[in-house]
Amino acid sequence: MKKFGLFIVGAIAALILLANVGPLIGLVISLGILYYSFKQLLSTESVVAKIAWVIVLLIALSFAISSFPSVLGLIAAYILYVVYRKWNKSKETIIEESNDPFTNFEKQWADLNK
Repeated sequence: MKKFGLFIVGAIAALILLANVGPLIGLVISLGILYYSFKQLLSTESVVAKIAWVIVLLIALSFAISSFPSVLGLIAAYILYVVYRKWNKSKETIIEESNDPFTNFEKQWADLNK
């Protein structure tokens, strides 16, 4: 039953992620242009160039803000990652330690030799 619930959550997250692939690409491109224009704005000396880079920066910022709902796609990708980790998680086995002095000696000897 737990695997079925993980499957349903994973399927919903995958559909949301697929629906937001285009806006995610637009967000990444606009954030890249935003970063590049900000770096160029800080490094330029000319006033005309600074004005041009501010205009480019504002245009890229408006594109980034308009692509902001694609953050749901990022959240869906994270949920899909968590579901994948939970799905592949192996059952924990409990190993009982024996009180046999020879077994403990062998373990301690191996620790000392490391």
